[in-house]
Amino acid sequence: MSYSVKEIFYTLQGEGAQAGRAAVFCRFAGCNLWSGREVDREQAVCKFCDTDFVGADAGRFATAEELAAVVAAQWPRGKGGRPLVVCTGGEPLLQLDEALCSALHAQGFEVAVETNGTQARPRGVDWLCVSPKAGASMALSSGDELKLVYPQPGAMPDRYASLGFRHFFLQPMDGDNLTANTLAAIDYCLANPQWRLGLQMHKVVGLR
Repeated sequence: MSYSVKEIFYTLQGEGAQAGRAAVFCRFAGCNLWSGREVDREQAVCKFCDTDFVGADAGRFATAEELAAVVAAQWPRGKGGRPLVVCTGGEPLLQLDEALCSALHAQGFEVAVETNGTQARPRGVDWLCVSPKAGASMALSSGDELKLVYPQPGAMPDRYASLGFRHFFLQPMDGDNLTANTLAAIDYCLANPQWRLGLQMHKVVGLR
């Protein structure tokens, strides 16, 4: 298959269990829960997304090897550390497949995915982060971390607490109510210590 990619860039992971780790981000174009266009936001399943994933600005890649080579070119070789690529979107599992995972592994990368959990997991994913959305069915009920944007009516933490994830994060919903949402998430984590507070470090320090 071919791959449509919005952007590819080198940065530090800004959230979750691997926060602070150097990574190449590969943001795929397209999502199954919102078109990405403001005119469609009110009809979308996910109405709070703040990410631009419209258009293949980084290119359309005919083969997995071609895309993996572009990802690999972003990594500073010879400086130590295991190379990490974070496949995100939009919804990366609409495009990420076993062939691309294999091509990224051949370039020496650990493959991490940030997904809404509505699509099947391809073979070859090394780290799976699921961020469920209210109103969307889940195809993935286990993985490395579950990152729940909080609060979401219809997607409250107790709905997911028994799923098979190693880490559980509450991420305060961004926007006009961020302060109140952060305080509410803190209170929930204190009362329910299975959950950890997940902050978007990259926004705090000004990383991409």
